[in-house]
Amino acid sequence: MDIGGMNKVVVITGAGSGIGRATAATLLGAGHRVVLAGRRPDQLAETAHGHPNALVVPTDVSDPASVRALFERAVSAFGRPR
Repeated sequence: MDIGGMNKVVVITGAGSGIGRATAATLLGAGHRVVLAGRRPDQLAETAHGHPNALVVPTDVSDPASVRALFERAVSAFGRPR
């Protein structure tokens, strides 16, 4: 999958299951750095398993403080999402 070059930093919400998990797996497989966000840390960890470019950040997207913390962790770990 080519989304305009390598070394992208991507934040995926709902990364613990379904379309979010499939999208995260595809992007990780393509070598991108992926921040996995969602409410269930155990499922996020399953998505991240074996991928050194994955960062798990349990997040409640209905809570503005949780979303701020998500992006602070993403930027701290990988730089600005792009």
